[in-house]
Amino acid sequence: MKPRERRLQIETIIQHEGSVSVETLADRFRVSTETIRRDLVHLAEAGRVMKFHGGARSARLLTEPSMTVRAATAGEEKLRIGRRLADAIDPGATLFIDTGSTTLAAAPALAEIPGLTVITNSCNLADTLSRARADMAVHLLGGLYRAENAQTVGPSVLSQIDHYQADHCVLTVAALSAEIGAMDASHDEAQIARAMLGNAQNLIVLADSSKLERRAAFTVCRSERIDLLITDDRVASETRSRLAERNVRVWT
Repeated sequence: MKPRERRLQIETIIQHEGSVSVETLADRFRVSTETIRRDLVHLAEAGRVMKFHGGARSARLLTEPSMTVRAATAGEEKLRIGRRLADAIDPGATLFIDTGSTTLAAAPALAEIPGLTVITNSCNLADTLSRARADMAVHLLGGLYRAENAQTVGPSVLSQIDHYQADHCVLTVAALSAEIGAMDASHDEAQIARAMLGNAQNLIVLADSSKLERRAAFTVCRSERIDLLITDDRVASETRSRLAERNVRVWT
């Protein structure tokens, strides 16, 4: 089989299955793993697939399910990410926090930190944190209410963000790659994220490893703007290296 034909078939397999390992492809095509790796490099450079350590996944843009579905996915990992977030936050800090299942999972850990001021568009997060302790100051940004994610969006949210300055901006994202940066699947959420990070000294991104080396429709920021990525321990060493080249710290 000619390389071009094999690569077309590899692309079809990846689009159908979502992701596939180098070893699986080598077995299917009865070629060496080095041959498959070269094929994947060729396809990745053409933007047809996205490589990860040991394989490749579809380069199609991600969409996201509702908050309820996301909250039920990788729950323990999100709680661990939330506990690591608490390690990065000093008592008395002011935080922008956007809407996301991972930021909501971080609420119990944040509730242990005294004297925080939190500015958010997440109604669930605002409710959880405001009930957690008396010295937690929670500012809920008003706007158009989206029931599916229990969040506020729109121009009024964006204008209110300009009235605040924060020590940290804490964001969840739909996708993140070292080359492109942080991305969201929602235009409204990407706008809010950009506004929040524009008024914060530091940017902390929360994303489990399933969101790394993926793409979504709306860019939030370049990787170089991210001060800290908190993820799980399945992050690929290649991804760590590419992020380190852009001065992004990675915690697991």
